[in-house]
Amino acid sequence: MPTDAVIHLIDDDEDVRRAVGFLLGTAGLAVRVYESASAFMEVYDKAQPGCIVSDVRMPGMDGLELLRRLRERGSAMPVIIMTGHADVPLAVGAMKQGAVDFIEKPFADEVLLGAISAALSGGKASDPAGMTEIRARLESLSAREKEVLDGLLAGKPNKTIAYDLGLSPRTVEVHRANVMTKMGASSLSELVRMAIRAGGT
Repeated sequence: MPTDAVIHLIDDDEDVRRAVGFLLGTAGLAVRVYESASAFMEVYDKAQPGCIVSDVRMPGMDGLELLRRLRERGSAMPVIIMTGHADVPLAVGAMKQGAVDFIEKPFADEVLLGAISAALSGGKASDPAGMTEIRARLESLSAREKEVLDGLLAGKPNKTIAYDLGLSPRTVEVHRANVMTKMGASSLSELVRMAIRAGGT
């Protein structure tokens, strides 16, 4: 992990900037805060090691556009996306564009710190399985579980998946739990990351 790494926190909510900035500072991390993606891009330095933690839905340039701009500039700086549940489809899109992780608000302190630590060390937050193993796990899913997985990857809530498939929400919950267990995923972001790596989205 680079000792001179800077965590760039981008969120239009002042309370979030203050709370997360304090958390990162007390964890011994150098942090800079920005109220918009545009403000960050104005001072962005590709040579500075670090990590970007950005909200996905913001006025003006959102998290997806930020990723596009960074990619256009040839940036390799890891990006972690923060999202509300309703913005999971945006977060999935962000991961397809190269974000290393997404974290649903509200999140525990250790979840964000763990994701940042993994990003700075060049790894994924928690993706121990190789491609062959991931594909084998996907193949182990039943047809119905694959349909539920497709719904999750589309960012749909359980009730919508249940309606689409003609199932009860409780049945979808059971299938979702089975998918998580069979895939060995501890979080939705890890499940998305596996599926993207395996070309499953």
